Amino acid sequence: MYKLMIKGRLDNYNDYITACRTHPMKGAKLKGKNEEKVKAAIYEQLGRLRIQNPVYIKYRWYERDRRRDLDNVSSFGRKVIQDALVATKVLQNDGWKNITGFQDSFFVDAENPRIEIEIEVVE
Repeated sequence: MYKLMIKGRLDNYNDYITACRTHPMKGAKLKGKNEEKVKAAIYEQLGRLRIQNPVYIKYRWYERDRRRDLDNVSSFGRKVIQDALVATKVLQNDGWKNITGFQDSFFVDAENPRIEIEIEVVE
């Protein structure tokens, strides 16, 4: 099992939709900004890890309050995180053969918002 922690929080799905409606490139820029934050955490904490087998991913979302809807937090966040795992070559792909499933849990931590990710290799 591998662990990854992203400090702070990522933008949510509503932010992404708003950006895309403003201009398609603005949406791409927002996604890229979030993906770069995740990539930095991956390089720092996982180095050049390469996983060949399928994985199951557990996400723990620690929000600073309850203002954002759970699905908006996790849907865009999972997309960005999984794309970053593929971009950094930790995972070969993010399709059905590579990710067998995932689980979300949500918490409030006003002092330390973060995302904790456990990547469990499926044998």
